[in-house]
Parts: sequence; C-alpha cells; structure tokens
Amino acid sequence: MAPAGLPAAPSSILVTLHFDVFLPSETSCPVNRLYDRSFACAFFSQIGFVLANTLMTHYARWIDFLGGDVEQVGFIMGAGSLVGLFLRPWIGQCIDRIGARNVWFLGYVIFGIGAAANLGLTELGVGIYICRSLLILGAAFVFSSSLAYITHHAPPERRTEAIGILGVGGFIGMILGPALGDLILGETRSTANFQTLFVAAVASLAIPTLLLFFLAPPATEVRQSSSRLSDFFRTIVRCWPGTIVLVVATFGLCMTVPFVFLAKYIDEVGLSISGVSEMGLFFFCYAGWGLTVRISSRKIPDRLGRRKMLLVGCVVMGSGMFLFPWVDAGHPWRLAAPALLCGTGHALMFHTATSLFLHTFPSDVRGVGSALSLMVLDIGTIAGAPILGYVAFRFGYDWLFRSVGLACFVSGTVYAISSVPVWKARFQAAGEGASS
Repeated sequence: MAPAGLPAAPSSILVTLHFDVFLPSETSCPVNRLYDRSFACAFFSQIGFVLANTLMTHYARWIDFLGGDVEQVGFIMGAGSLVGLFLRPWIGQCIDRIGARNVWFLGYVIFGIGAAANLGLTELGVGIYICRSLLILGAAFVFSSSLAYITHHAPPERRTEAIGILGVGGFIGMILGPALGDLILGETRSTANFQTLFVAAVASLAIPTLLLFFLAPPATEVRQSSSRLSDFFRTIVRCWPGTIVLVVATFGLCMTVPFVFLAKYIDEVGLSISGVSEMGLFFFCYAGWGLTVRISSRKIPDRLGRRKMLLVGCVVMGSGMFLFPWVDAGHPWRLAAPALLCGTGHALMFHTATSLFLHTFPSDVRGVGSALSLMVLDIGTIAGAPILGYVAFRFGYDWLFRSVGLACFVSGTVYAISSVPVWKARFQAAGEGASS
C-alpha cells in the first residue's frame, strides 16, 4: 500500500520503461581499468548535477523569503526527503530492472521539473512541499543510479576508489553551486533573484544530461525482472550490511548542517564579510579541502582498511561540528575552521561507508543496495531536520551543532566496537599465514 499522497503503484509506472534511451555503445571494460571515457562522462555529469543541486542550499532562504522560520525550514526539508525515502525501494529495483543510465536520466528530468515548478510559488503552502519533494526525488534517482553505475563499472578491488573519485566531482560542484547562488541572490533578495536561481538550476542540467548518452553499459550490470516490494525487503534481509547502517544514517544527519540549516544560520547569527560570500567561503573550504583530501587519500581505504579510515572520518566530522559555536558575528572568518574539519570528515566518511555498505550486495542486486544506502542516509536527514530545527528554535544553533557532533562520536564508537571481531579475525589469519 502506497503512503498517502504518493502514487499507488510506482512499479506500474516504471514497468513501461523497458526501452533504453541510450545507444548501446561498447560495453564498459570489466578488467582492472577504471579511468576511461565512461568514467570521465560520469565524473563531469556529476559535477554539473551537484552544481545544480547545491544551488538549492539556498532553499532555506527561499522558505524564509516566503515567510517561513527555522522550524518550518526543518519540516519542509524533512517532508521533501520523506518522499524520496518512500520511493527508494522502487528506485533500487528500477535500476536493477531497466539499467542505471535510464534511471539517471529520469532523475535529471524530475529534478528539473521540481526546480522549474518553484517559479510558480508566491507563498508557503502545499506547493512548496511538492516542489521540494520533486527536487529530493530527482536527486534520489540521480545519486542511487550514479552510485550503482560506478560500482558496476569499477573493478571490485578499486570500487572504494571509484566511489571516492566520483565524489570528487561532487566536491567541485559544491564549490561552485553555493557561491553562484550567493552571486545570483545578492544582499537584497527579490522574487526575480530567486527565479533566476531556479532557472540557473534547470540550465545547469543540460550538459550533465547530454553526457549520459556517452556512458557505455557496464559489463557486470545484470537486469532483473522483479519489481515487487516484498523482493526488495527479502534482499535487504539476505544482504543486511550490519552496524554500518548507523554510521550512514549519522552521515545523513550531518548533511542537514551544510545543506539545510547553514544559509539560515548565517543570516540569523549575522555573519557578514565585506566583499566575500559567506556561503561561498564555507563551501570553498569544505569542498575545496575535502576534494584535496579525497584525491590524496583515494587508495588508502583499500590498502590500510576502510573501517579505520571511516572511524577517523567520524571523529573529524564530530570535532568540526563542535567548532561551530566558536563562530560569531564578531569573527565571521572563523566559519572556515568548522568548514575545513567537516569537509575532511565528509571526504573520509562517505565513500568508505558506502563501499562497506554495498559490500554484502551481489552484482545483480547492486541497485537495491545503492538505494538502501541512500535510503538510510535519507532517514538521518528526515529524522534529523525537524528535530534539529526544533533544537535551534528553542535552544539556539550552538546546541544544534553539538547534537550532531555527539551523534558522530556515538555512531563511530558503536561501529568501532562492532569491528573488533573483524579485526581480530584478520589479525589471526595474518598470523597463521606468516607461520605457515
């Protein structure tokens, strides 16, 4: 039974998509080669989409412009994510059924419709919930399918590296999008400024969409015929990834800070730097430094251990959150400090957590695994946005950041404890190998 307000049977819609909108070019090479034309197209497509998506980091200001407060920001953002959460099971099965490239294309279309629909809004109401839901749903299609595509494309031993380098494209988009949004909106924001913002988001999808037509179908991609929800949950039970679920959900909670509350926080605290975009400064430090860390450490997880690198990321991300209360209107440049630490945490956490999450999912259900990992991330955002909005409204932003930082430390501790048996088994196996 579909949730109220959602299509009764999304699978019946997806069942009609048995065509392939892309020309069947040569199959992606399954050997040890990773960086080829298809990877380059996926990488640059990712940059363009994340640029469009991070233009929406200013969405809290759009809600504020229409008369909302920080609590309403939390609810509208959380409600939008709820739609993506409910539809993720069908998104995953759709990927396994009609192919990642087709679902990727569909995601761009949905996101573009969601951005354009904001042009018709004049006040808070049902319309803004629909628009936000379309944006989230489009992003859900895009990120689930791009993740599935790249894990099919990459050799198994280089999967973490592939996810990480694709994420570098995301970091580049993050550097550009928020700063461009600040440039478009300016100091005194009008309806025309916001309309330009949404038009820019739609226009930014043009090149990423064209690049999808040059992606070769991965050799390991196996299309399934099942689209029943029961099969999705049976696959989850069979391939359950363990306590990594808690870490991914916590990462989703962390993402509410830069992508939901940051713009509103900057405005309400009164951070102002003459001649400098405060959002641009944050994301330049966050994504620029994160990009550097991600590239320089791209081979470390597969050599020294994904779990260890992930735990370092949890500690660094949590520490960055605890630096936000150090920022105030008198010292706006201090915003760079939490940005650098949180960007480092992001660079260390996301691809390692995702790789560990997908480890238990075989190739034929990789789409389900990708959808589930992002579904768990959504749960962190959905549960976190309204609660953190309430915390900020009642107790101030400092306690919002402390709450997120504490969650990072707790989830990291739980995952470290659950990893002890794995490390012991590996240590014993290494000892036995050395003595034989």
